[in-house]
Amino acid sequence: MSINNSDSDIIQLLKTDVSKGFRLVVEKYSTKLYWHIRRLVILHDDADDVLQNTFINAWKHIGEFRNESALYTWLYAIATNESLALINKRKRNAAVSLDDIGSQLSNSIEGSTWFDGDEAQVKLQNAILKLPDKQRIVFNLKYFDEMTYEEMSRVLKTSEGALKASYHHAVKKIENFLGGN
Repeated sequence: MSINNSDSDIIQLLKTDVSKGFRLVVEKYSTKLYWHIRRLVILHDDADDVLQNTFINAWKHIGEFRNESALYTWLYAIATNESLALINKRKRNAAVSLDDIGSQLSNSIEGSTWFDGDEAQVKLQNAILKLPDKQRIVFNLKYFDEMTYEEMSRVLKTSEGALKASYHHAVKKIENFLGGN
């Protein structure tokens, strides 16, 4: 089997050889999950930690996966929750204001050897960083991961209408930020 196998093939393998099946899960989804996480937590080291925690939690709970949603939706939900846990921990432990944290993250984008975007990408990332957490997550899932509102609803466990509103507000805020610079 290779990473091109469908989720249903992988799920079948998980039932017969959980170790081999889970290796395929990691191979197939590591990159996508890393970039989803990275767009939320920004720093490479944090993204690596959250990705590792995501796969640890998935491994611990793989037997509970009921195939009611797509495997990647389940993994994205775990990754999103792990990312939010790190963000909230960062906010609780920070002796600086949230605006200062945003500035620190913004500076880390511009000085990062991992981020090689042009000036427009840096501006977009800085605008995204200014969004509230929920709007940032919804924007990233829709814009970068090209998820449907139905898929996002399963990941974030909220209504499609609320997600559409969050995305609309996020886009407007980003447009205002980019228009103002």
